Amino acid sequence: MNMKKMNVTNRMYEAGALAIVRAETLDRACEIAEGCMKGGVPVMEMSYTLNNAGDIIQGLSEKYGDALCVGAGTVLDAETARHAILHGAAFIIAPNYNEEVAKMCNRYQIPYAPGCTTITECVDALSSGAAFVKAFPISDFYGPKLVKVFKTPIPDMPILASGGINLDNLTTWLENGVDVCGFGGLLTKGSSEDIAANAAKIHEIITSFRCGK
Repeated sequence: MNMKKMNVTNRMYEAGALAIVRAETLDRACEIAEGCMKGGVPVMEMSYTLNNAGDIIQGLSEKYGDALCVGAGTVLDAETARHAILHGAAFIIAPNYNEEVAKMCNRYQIPYAPGCTTITECVDALSSGAAFVKAFPISDFYGPKLVKVFKTPIPDMPILASGGINLDNLTTWLENGVDVCGFGGLLTKGSSEDIAANAAKIHEIITSFRCGK
C-alpha cells in the first residue's frame, strides 16, 4: 500500500521547517542540502522561478534518496506541477491556489501547499485535498497572529508559513499554531557549516517547543 502523500506530509510536519531555495546550480543546492540535513532540517523546496529547478530536484533526489525530502516551490499551474513530480518532487508549494494543481497532486499522491489569503481560499484548498495551507504573502504582513486567526474557525487547518520568520520570533509563530515554517536566508546563505548551525538552532527551538507542550 502506497502511503506516499501521508508519509511526506508527516515528514514535513515532523521537521517543522523547510529551506526555500533558489540555487542556480546543483553543486550549490547540494551544499545547502548537506547543511540542512546536518542541522536536522532535511526538507527543502526548490523554486520554479529558475527554469532548471526540475533538473536540480532530480539531481538532489538521486544523490540523497530518502535522507532528503525535496519538493518544488512557486508552482503556478498543473503543467509545472507535473514537470516537478516527474523530476522527483516529493511535494508542491505555490504562492497561489489552483484547482488543477490540486487535482494533479492528488493524482500522483503528492502533498500540495497552496498560497491562500482568505478563509474562502483556505477552505477551497482544503476541500481539494491540500496537505497544508500556505499563509502567503499575508504572513509577512500580519505576522504570527495570523495563524491563530485562521485556526479559530478551523482548528485543524494545517498551516505552512513563510516570510518574516526568524530565530527571534520562531517560538511565537509556534505558540500561535503554525505547523511548518519556511526559511530563506537562514537556511540558504553562507557555507554548509553556517546553514547547519542555523538549521540546528531552528530544529532545537521546534523540538523544545513541541516537547514542552
